[in-house]
Amino acid sequence: MSNISTVYASTVAALDSDVRTGGGTDDTAALQAVLDRAKTEGGIRLIMDGAALISQLVVYSNTTIECLNQDCGFFQKEQSNRAIITNAHWDRHGIQDRNITLKGGTYNQDCLRQMHDVPYDFGTLSFVNPEDFAGNHWVFAIEFYGVENVLLQDLLILDFRTFCVTIGNFRRVTLERVWVDLPNRMHAQNQDGFHFWGPGQFLTIRDCGGKVGDDFMNIGPDEGDRVSSITDVLVDGIFLDDADQAIRILSRGSGLIDRCTIRNVQGSYRSFGFYINSWFPDVTAGNFGDIFIENVNLTHTEPNYPYRPPMLFSVGGDIRCLTLKNIRHEYPIDKRAIGEFGFPFYATSPATIDTYEFPAGKPPVIKNLIIDGLTTLENADSENMEQLQIFGEIGNLILRNVVSVKDDGVTRSGNILKVYPTGHVKTAIVSNVFSVGAAKVIDGEERIDQLVTSEVIAQ
Repeated sequence: MSNISTVYASTVAALDSDVRTGGGTDDTAALQAVLDRAKTEGGIRLIMDGAALISQLVVYSNTTIECLNQDCGFFQKEQSNRAIITNAHWDRHGIQDRNITLKGGTYNQDCLRQMHDVPYDFGTLSFVNPEDFAGNHWVFAIEFYGVENVLLQDLLILDFRTFCVTIGNFRRVTLERVWVDLPNRMHAQNQDGFHFWGPGQFLTIRDCGGKVGDDFMNIGPDEGDRVSSITDVLVDGIFLDDADQAIRILSRGSGLIDRCTIRNVQGSYRSFGFYINSWFPDVTAGNFGDIFIENVNLTHTEPNYPYRPPMLFSVGGDIRCLTLKNIRHEYPIDKRAIGEFGFPFYATSPATIDTYEFPAGKPPVIKNLIIDGLTTLENADSENMEQLQIFGEIGNLILRNVVSVKDDGVTRSGNILKVYPTGHVKTAIVSNVFSVGAAKVIDGEERIDQLVTSEVIAQ
């Protein structure tokens, strides 16, 4: 592998484009010819020392594309209607392409001049079930399927048409310091950030952020096939710039999401924070193992989706253990819930839960729910906020280290923990709570079989 060639793009291509405004010569063929050398030479390293106008580039095993700075990179040609970069051998079950690195630079998809989706070509596009996408293939910006040892580092990805980075059937994938932005954000056009589909193992995401037009991240192991799993996930450092939604963890069938840690999430979002549920009304409520989320400090702005109330956490699947640690909710501008538990996605308000038909006819169960460290600071804008709302079945609930304080002069209202008539908790342990201004610390105690409280101070 020490004999892998390094090629500077300026020696083979015009590079007379601009990563923000486009234009120039179509350099696709010249750059693809360099990348094709990986098939016969065992690998290739392409150095982008300028900006290229391209339609799509396909990469093989042992390929590195490195941009010298963020003025170098790629601007996608109008009506290319495909990913800017993809791997050569899409595979839903096996891994054929390995050791792919994209480092530095700007990738601009020019979303206003690409189609949202295109008809499936069943000869080549076979990773997800076509019926899940209305028989079409969405136009993603970066798209890899059946890959191992992938690194995306120090990228700026602009104006992606739908999903920004989509990776499925993977092992050992790392994203570091990848920033996404939408100078031309379009409402409800699926301009999501990072999407991961199973099977997958060993996913690391560090110090990434930006602006998206839907989820910033979706970890959905079996979204495409109902059976695949994703395990061993570490997300550390996410910065949201007025994202529509923050992070979705989705399981809709028998596929498992397990050993998943998400920490240090901050910035601003509009409508929804974290969704952890099946999303689709399928035959199961999903299959969630151990999920640990800590250090969340998100400010919300005016919501942009009107079909249901906004929230920070909505949790509604079959879950072995969910831990939320060090969650901060400061000066909310509305009464959105900090957490909804046992709340199905398709129930658009608490009033509809009594008539909601759960998958397989049974409500989902959260076996263990641990909330350790919750700080809520309120002014008058969030009057009657019910902070933690229980709508479904909880086995063991641990709530500890809570500070909930309203500003002086704000009307006493809302509850820290509310168990609705459809909710039920077998055992709840509530400890080390300091509350100023809430109506109650716990509302609906009669729906808790065994309640143990200690060091609870309510003013």
